[in-house]
Amino acid sequence: MPKLWTETIATHRREVRDATLDTAAALVAKHGLLSVTMSQVAEETGIGRATLYKYFPDVEAILFAWHERQITGHLEHLTKVRDQADDPGERLKAVLEAYALISHEHHGTELAALLHRGDHVARAEQQLHEMIRGVLTAAAKAGEVRDDVSPAELASYCLHALAAAASLRSKAAVHRLVTVTLAGLRRRR
Repeated sequence: MPKLWTETIATHRREVRDATLDTAAALVAKHGLLSVTMSQVAEETGIGRATLYKYFPDVEAILFAWHERQITGHLEHLTKVRDQADDPGERLKAVLEAYALISHEHHGTELAALLHRGDHVARAEQQLHEMIRGVLTAAAKAGEVRDDVSPAELASYCLHALAAAASLRSKAAVHRLVTVTLAGLRRRR
């Protein structure tokens, strides 16, 4: 099979998959988790049910794939944020703020409760913990954060503290939470 033809099929499959993920997430947001059917997803996506079943066995599988794509995007965003700051202290602040804002905007829903039980979440949490641990290690070496507690423990502290952002009502409150979290990381004088 010619390479161009294979790329065209692969592109088509990716587009159908992405459209299916986006449609299912939008339907759940509009109608609720339990009311979305495969027929609705197929109709709204503009594909036949048989085609949809070639991609996914049920709505839950679609939502898990959508969530995995979301998490990958969040990790990519956090990596970009981390890599844009030169100073270790600014890098730490930027990553913690970005994570807190993601947590604030995308959690606390019925859908999040369902999706946060998958293996993909555990892998992403480990990657996130490692990223923050790395940023904290660099900040500690630069004298910007305390070094009497291991970076791994401080990363856990940050992640647990910033999980509270999901329940906050405003971005201003999220920024205050980040400020308080950063205060807990300061070196003792």
